[in-house]
Amino acid sequence: MDSNLTATTDAPPAGAAADWTIPQRWSDYTPAEHAVWDTLFARQSAMLQGRAADAFLRGVDVLKMTRPGIPDFTELSERLLALTGWQVVAVPGLVPDEVFFGHLAERRFVSGRFIRTADQLDYLQEPDVFHDVFGHVPLLADPVFADYMQAYGRGGLRAAGAGAIARLSRLYWYTVEFGLVREAGALKLYGAGIVSSHGESLYALDDPSPNRIGFDLRRIMRTPYRIDDYQQAYFVIDSFDDLLRHTLETDFGPLYAELEALPDHAIGTILPEDDVITRGTQARVQRR
Repeated sequence: MDSNLTATTDAPPAGAAADWTIPQRWSDYTPAEHAVWDTLFARQSAMLQGRAADAFLRGVDVLKMTRPGIPDFTELSERLLALTGWQVVAVPGLVPDEVFFGHLAERRFVSGRFIRTADQLDYLQEPDVFHDVFGHVPLLADPVFADYMQAYGRGGLRAAGAGAIARLSRLYWYTVEFGLVREAGALKLYGAGIVSSHGESLYALDDPSPNRIGFDLRRIMRTPYRIDDYQQAYFVIDSFDDLLRHTLETDFGPLYAELEALPDHAIGTILPEDDVITRGTQARVQRR
């Protein structure tokens, strides 16, 4: 979770429950809003064939997300519950860190209910229902990734108590939002921020600019990230099983203490110990 984009107040807004959830009010969506979803869905579904991780594509299929229109969270949650015990709940927008972590720890994924307008297809700063549901939810149908997300939520609650959310948010950013995975001898997309973005779906795999580096937990937690552009670096996991194992087997308390005394790495740097899959040119950032 990007702690720079979380809610600035701890009090839920009017109309929201104490846990910040609200009704989705699916019947309130207009034909124009459903049409925006259908446009985005058709474009991304076509482009992600052969580029997205198999588990993501399976999730889209088994959750019946190919049906027209914005998904109804009640129906979507019924399918998810049967597969992995997860459900999707609507929130009014950005929520406090501990609220977010608490929902993940209980296998609830929070999603905004609003959708971007037709003139915002390619960029939106605040995540909308397309990013949240199309980007994130398909992988929650995968049992291993579903367990990883719950483990992250539990870890987030502990990090909040240790004042270490900023460190842990980097793990979320470089895996859940912008992760790549080795699959059948190729790099595939699985991060929600990539698969929900037409431009970054191309850039993350094909562009010579970014570094692509093998997953290393300490390395990631010492690496800041960009919120204003495509990424300068992507980290590549070998499998979701490996990602879950790293999370469950790491004692994060001593790790936070260790990292507190160490400086961050510059985003675009390559370290001698890195498992370099692609050494990027960094041309994109140099043009800025």
